[in-house]
Amino acid sequence: MNALKNGRKAAQKMESRLKELENELDGEHRRLADATKNLRKSERKMKEMEFQEEEDRKQQDHMRDLVDKLQQKLRNFKKQIEEAEEIAAMNLAKFRKAQLELEEAEERADLSEQALAKYRCIGRGTTPNPGQLGML
Repeated sequence: MNALKNGRKAAQKMESRLKELENELDGEHRRLADATKNLRKSERKMKEMEFQEEEDRKQQDHMRDLVDKLQQKLRNFKKQIEEAEEIAAMNLAKFRKAQLELEEAEERADLSEQALAKYRCIGRGTTPNPGQLGML
């Protein structure tokens, strides 16, 4: 009888221990499920961050290309400005030269007109007044 009681007590202890182990197993299954869920969430977040990093890199490359193109345009514009300034300087020099030549030609024309008026007067037998030469 003692053996039977001891056997039942041992069986109850084993059942109690079995329930404890089953509860621990259930707890471990829940922790495993939570850990798996967190792992998937972390992996998803990591993939999103990798994708965002790639998009940022592409955007940075695109911006770098735009900056390079704008710098090239700027260099071209500066070159065009320099060429335009050179042309403007040459045209200004030509204009000043032409203006000087015009003034010299007008002086020569005035002198020629004065000489012509003088010769006309001499041909008529009269002497021109100095004021008349400028009027003729």
